[in-house]
Amino acid sequence: MNNIDHLFHEAQNLGQFTKGYIKYIYELLNKIELSAIEAFVEQLENARSNDNTIFIAGNGGSAATASHMANDIGIDVLKKGKSKKPFRAFALTDNVSVMSAISNDDGYENVYVNQLKVHYRDGDKLVAISASGNSANVVAAAQWVKERGGKVIGLIGFDGGKLKDVCDVIIHVKTPKGEYGPVEDIHMIIDHLISNWLIYKVRR
Repeated sequence: MNNIDHLFHEAQNLGQFTKGYIKYIYELLNKIELSAIEAFVEQLENARSNDNTIFIAGNGGSAATASHMANDIGIDVLKKGKSKKPFRAFALTDNVSVMSAISNDDGYENVYVNQLKVHYRDGDKLVAISASGNSANVVAAAQWVKERGGKVIGLIGFDGGKLKDVCDVIIHVKTPKGEYGPVEDIHMIIDHLISNWLIYKVRR
């Protein structure tokens, strides 16, 4: 039984479950290493300074986070931060035609690597998002970037999976295997935390 199952069985109503869930998210957030968040921001700022692209990839809920993060770091920071120099953030999850073509022709495990082969340039970054840390296509993309001397930032959960040993920077939400909701919740919080920080920082 994972923590969410336990909360459900212990709660007598929705209100109790809600309070328990919020408390659990708070506890997980307090375990995040602040130095990892700082290192993530440093990689983003390095990419911006050198006109590099920040690629972002994930599957399922993590694909939604990737798209959301690309919007927040790219468009939102540009608009609200009023900066003339944007963060070039690009979600590899957003072109359905490209993704379906690669999946059909070369297999879904290559859906991100094949895009990187077209768009990646030296100095670019990859943000690899996976609750399990074992998504084959995300791991393949991370390994491909590392083989070229690039930097990979991992947003992971559970025990970290394969990505834990590939990434240069790791933001790890440590939960029992299968707790996708809390991990994905916190990945989104990290996105909003970082993008809001960047908005105010570029204004200075």
